[in-house]
Amino acid sequence: MTTTSSRILSRIYEILVNILDFVFGGLQRLVGANNMAYVFVLPNLLIFGIFILLPVILNFFYAFTGGTEFFLSERPYVGGQNFNQLFDCESFLEPNSCREDLFWRAVFNTAGYVFFQVIIMVGVSLLTAIILNRKIVARGFFRSVFFYPVLLSPIVVALIWKWILQENGLFNGILDGMGYDKIQFLTNVTWARFWVIMISVWAYMGFYTLILLAGLQAIPSSLYEAAQIDGASPWDQFRRITMPLLRPTMLVVVILSLIRAVQVFDIIFAFTRGGPGTATLTIVQYIYEIGFASPARRFGIASSASILMAGVLVIATLMQLYLNREED
Repeated sequence: MTTTSSRILSRIYEILVNILDFVFGGLQRLVGANNMAYVFVLPNLLIFGIFILLPVILNFFYAFTGGTEFFLSERPYVGGQNFNQLFDCESFLEPNSCREDLFWRAVFNTAGYVFFQVIIMVGVSLLTAIILNRKIVARGFFRSVFFYPVLLSPIVVALIWKWILQENGLFNGILDGMGYDKIQFLTNVTWARFWVIMISVWAYMGFYTLILLAGLQAIPSSLYEAAQIDGASPWDQFRRITMPLLRPTMLVVVILSLIRAVQVFDIIFAFTRGGPGTATLTIVQYIYEIGFASPARRFGIASSASILMAGVLVIATLMQLYLNREED
């Protein structure tokens, strides 16, 4: 039975190889051997063009149109009216004075979230990578444990923590059982903002820890041995060897964490839905709410806001690359 099965599988494999050889052999004779690389890249280019590049182009056109119609042919051209509406403020520091007050609330919320989340994310990831790079007991186990949350869906992560932190959740159940008052984590502004940052750090730090760990392992151990011979302290080794050689990797981590933080949506939406009130409303959620969830479907304003967000990301990334080049 085993021999028969092997022969059948071998025959199927041979048939498939012959079919592929016939197809790609014909393509190679048609386009030439030097152009076969474009044939293999073409499917990815089509997917990128249809699902990424085309929506970006359409989004740009939507930003200069008005109305509630979906098709561009039915939407009137309004020029920069949508951008003017977003920036129509008496004082940019007071969202209530802005025509699109929710947009500016989302801007300030996102800015605060990005500032604290990126700093904590990079700091915790670096500390974790340094510890996991040392010779500790069960090092492989702890490396997998810290990376495990990355494998979970952000929605699953948010729902797990919401189950733990809600009024009748696990944490308050423990406090109540010990005789303490329950804490309103989801309805208190300070606690809600604190937990959306901590949950996102917990969910994504394993990914950045892995990148930093790879950067640490790329540093030659002979440098540390020479520093120890010269009498350098662990702090001096970290300051004069680890950080300078880890700077390119740190730049990658900062840029990736910054982009992800600005684009945050799923975890916060599933955890607080932007509440309490608008305390955790972010730019991406604002775009989603006015462009898709709202009955008005203000596609023009949503597209304008997304273009502004993309512009900020590009400028921030270019500034970081420029500063890193100047330091080098």
